[in-house]
Amino acid sequence: MNKKVAVILSGCGVYDGAEIHESVITLLRLDQRGAEVQCFAPNIAQLHVINHVTGEEMPETRNVLVESARIARGNIKDLRDAKVEDFDALIVPGGFGAAKNLSDFAINGSDCTVQPEVLALAKGFAAAGKPVGLICIAPSMAARIYGEGVICTIGSDADTAAALEAMGASHEECTVGEVVEDAQHKLVTTPAYMLAQSISEAASGINKLVDRVLELTTSA
Repeated sequence: MNKKVAVILSGCGVYDGAEIHESVITLLRLDQRGAEVQCFAPNIAQLHVINHVTGEEMPETRNVLVESARIARGNIKDLRDAKVEDFDALIVPGGFGAAKNLSDFAINGSDCTVQPEVLALAKGFAAAGKPVGLICIAPSMAARIYGEGVICTIGSDADTAAALEAMGASHEECTVGEVVEDAQHKLVTTPAYMLAQSISEAASGINKLVDRVLELTTSA
């Protein structure tokens, strides 16, 4: 039977939403491995909107679910409709949206909170012993999901790693093409564009993460 995987998106665009390359690579690899995928996003306003040409904030508002639908080609559901029992695993791509819309890590660092619907669903997967993959900056939510001592990586950025450890996570340095696995929690993380200098570099780690998450769905 094909594995069913929930993917949480955080908008559309690296600076204010889900990182598009990371999201598409994740969806592609899941499809290549025969997984059934359903994308979700919280039906909330983005923190802000960034002009991806200039990097400047724009005087408008956008909705995270509506923007995420661009990546999912419209096949997306409101996060409040996601149920742990319907899926074998959860994966969250990165992009600043993970740290601005799914949490406020980009603003509050180690004092951050996770968006309530995101936190509830992720905690549900953790409680059920189902594997979770967090990509790029998304592991900044790991300590809020799993608590003290959870093992994860964002690559090698010292300041970000220090913030994760201040939250109670145990950070392990990792190269762009590798993953870090917390076997106890069935959590798999990879740096992706925290380190990647090209889309192929990002894919090297994301593909391994997807493969490992799917492998963990069959373990006891």
